[in-house]
Amino acid sequence: MNAGESQRKPWIVGVSGASGTPYAAAVLRALLAAGESVDLVVSRASRLTLLDETGISFRDAHWADDLREWLARGADGKPDSFDADVSAVRYWNAGDLAAGPSSGSYATKGMLIVPASTACVAGVALGLSKDLLQRAASVTLKERRRLVVAVRETPLNGQTLRHLVTLDDAGATVVPASPAFYAGATHIQDLVDFVAGRVLDAAGVDHDLYRRWKGELGGGGN
Repeated sequence: MNAGESQRKPWIVGVSGASGTPYAAAVLRALLAAGESVDLVVSRASRLTLLDETGISFRDAHWADDLREWLARGADGKPDSFDADVSAVRYWNAGDLAAGPSSGSYATKGMLIVPASTACVAGVALGLSKDLLQRAASVTLKERRRLVVAVRETPLNGQTLRHLVTLDDAGATVVPASPAFYAGATHIQDLVDFVAGRVLDAAGVDHDLYRRWKGELGGGGN
């Protein structure tokens, strides 16, 4: 292990099967733009969602190329909308329960689950650890590191609401994927970036994804 590897302390980003892969892409781009290292876990279900929403097949053997294509795509589906350098990303297969993030001794800054499906929320709340995404989230909670859960579902039934309260009680921050309009959104990417920005706010990561409220009415129209 070289000196750079020993000092590396990434954010784990878990992508579950909920609709909303543009949210994950925006979070990943912003983390990398902020100079953060990322450990990426893409669930099996999320690959189907990614294929459906973007047409991109996420393949283990070609993950870097597929991730680069994904991050370059805008929320409107247009390719090559962004530059995407994925050199600071380490990818872990969701079925690899011996991966680094499965252990508390593996140093991380915390974990962001974006988007988080209700099945993922339930698995983490119940401590099921059925795949690496859930296991890494459980480890994050037990180590008292930051866990941000960007739940993407509507409506929410009582069972899911109870699971979200359980996560909140355990120390996680629940961030519903709810775009706001006071920041003056004029494009779908603006709405996606607002949610991604709120996820990063909860993690304490600096970004410039949206215009913040300054207490002045009418600012969204400027």
